Amino acid sequence: MAGFGWAYINCEDSGSGGGGGHAGPLKSVQFLTSSTGTSGSESFTYDATGSYLQLTGTLIVSGTISASHYHIEDVAIIDASGSTYFGNSDDDVHVRTGSFYVGTSGSENPTFEVDVALSQATVMGFRGGYTAITSSNMTSSAGSFIYGVTATGDVNLRLHSAIGDNMSGAVYVVKDEIDTRVGAILIQASGSDTIDGGADYQLSGSYPAISLYSNGSNWFVF
Repeated sequence: MAGFGWAYINCEDSGSGGGGGHAGPLKSVQFLTSSTGTSGSESFTYDATGSYLQLTGTLIVSGTISASHYHIEDVAIIDASGSTYFGNSDDDVHVRTGSFYVGTSGSENPTFEVDVALSQATVMGFRGGYTAITSSNMTSSAGSFIYGVTATGDVNLRLHSAIGDNMSGAVYVVKDEIDTRVGAILIQASGSDTIDGGADYQLSGSYPAISLYSNGSNWFVF
């Protein structure tokens, strides 16, 4: 356009929001309002600087959502098929408020149930961790519930510490599994702990057993 210092462009055909062209607030994601026009809403925006898409309202998805990270504040219903996994680290903590039910599909009898109103847990069957005492000297751990003494002769079992809030109410069972034992089974407390006020407790007789619990400070026989 040599010789001209200006240009004129006719914009009459571009229209505006409703009839044609585009409209809506800044950063709004555009959607069709007619065959020739688009518009946007403050409820659906994209921030290029922060690289995030923001929706205010309800999202309905009929397919699959795939993401590397989910941050969900409120969940009303979870309906999932197949296996699910929670957590990826030993220090993860999953807190649940309310009752809890685990059972087979269609069964009215729970395999495991927690009723917060009654402060009770119900199980159809129970299997605690078992450790065989196979040597003359062993120390118990919080990871087992039942200790079966299979070593012959004199056996010394040292209890792990009873101290701590995480030990209050912990229960353990020790049972002699040898029918003709020659020797004694001595159960000793650790450090300053006691067993019914004493430093140790001895099992004797045919197939003796002992049940112990911690009150967070010491061991007691019951």
